[in-house]
Amino acid sequence: MPDTDQPSKGSAERKMIWVDLENSPHVPFFRPIIERLRERDYDLLVTARDAYQVRELIELYGVPAKIIGKHYGKHKLLKILGTFRRALVLMQIVRKKKPDLAVCHGSRSLLLTCTLLRIPAVAIMDYEFGAELPFVKPKWLMVPSVLTEHKMGFTTAVAQYPGLKEDVYLSMFRPDPTLRDRLGIAADDVLIVVRPPASEAHYHSPEGDKLFHEVLNRFANTRGIKILLLPRNKRQEIELHSAWAEQIALGNFLIPEHAEDGLNLIWNSDLVISGGGTMNREAAALGVPVYSIFRGKIGAVDRYLADQGRLTLLESVEDVKTKIKPLRRKTSGSQRDGKGNPGLEAIISNIVSMVEFKTVVASASQFMTEEVVPHIITSTKGAGN
Repeated sequence: MPDTDQPSKGSAERKMIWVDLENSPHVPFFRPIIERLRERDYDLLVTARDAYQVRELIELYGVPAKIIGKHYGKHKLLKILGTFRRALVLMQIVRKKKPDLAVCHGSRSLLLTCTLLRIPAVAIMDYEFGAELPFVKPKWLMVPSVLTEHKMGFTTAVAQYPGLKEDVYLSMFRPDPTLRDRLGIAADDVLIVVRPPASEAHYHSPEGDKLFHEVLNRFANTRGIKILLLPRNKRQEIELHSAWAEQIALGNFLIPEHAEDGLNLIWNSDLVISGGGTMNREAAALGVPVYSIFRGKIGAVDRYLADQGRLTLLESVEDVKTKIKPLRRKTSGSQRDGKGNPGLEAIISNIVSMVEFKTVVASASQFMTEEVVPHIITSTKGAGN
């Protein structure tokens, strides 16, 4: 039986894979994927949007990418126009490069470009309530094993990978025990990392803002507690500096002067409170106590973590007052190597199968063993081709 997990060695031309980084979590997530695909001798076209610290993160992690477009604000019409405008610019670049496959984690600009240019695309997603563009869909969908195709609502081929999205790049995590000293955090201080809600996102709920302000009010003048605020963009940073100028001046609230490795901020903290999904799941993956103030539709992944006791959902002001336990914890953990990462292995095998053999590969359960035999699975709704 041929090894269908490897690209054909007899191919005259190296195949090209296009990856688009549209949001900050995409940078650490795709970093090991890009490296592994390059190791397999694929050409990579990497584009990125100048939004949510994407530019700073690709510089921090050394991910070569061409910056195309920016964020167009929270108004729905501007978002749509911005997506189409970015897609038009991407078309000029991608048409010349002629990639064999495009990969994203929900990039609407990539999916629109691929639809117009008829480039096969795979969308990796872990939130079933993401906004879609009409008449735009990927050829394939890849989701964590917690999700199933009927929850995603796509009539397309579906593949799964084990674990969570955040497990994929934990293999590259290297703890930095000097971080607290660099930030001026005393050894006995309780460090709380707080991520504000994504006020410009389509899923934003004003209830999350209310809980965010309640969190800051609760700990604003508490001795021995430091709040590390992680704004999502420059506008949010300016708003926080204005609203909490006194606490920042006193050193009770801190805002990093430049982009930091998010996993190290979490690992060095005592607890995390976040209005978004990725940081919550990163904390859960690292075993750090985490509280969610996200008040949009709760996805299956967060429900799964909450049911396991790895994530606490804060649903009211009373929850903020009673459920958060600001206690020092012992940091633990060690360097992880990139081997034996079933989620990453599954994603790479699926991408290789898609670009080489035009199909999806294996269900998540098949990647729990060392030997992986590719197996085609499709959505019960039909893949089309």
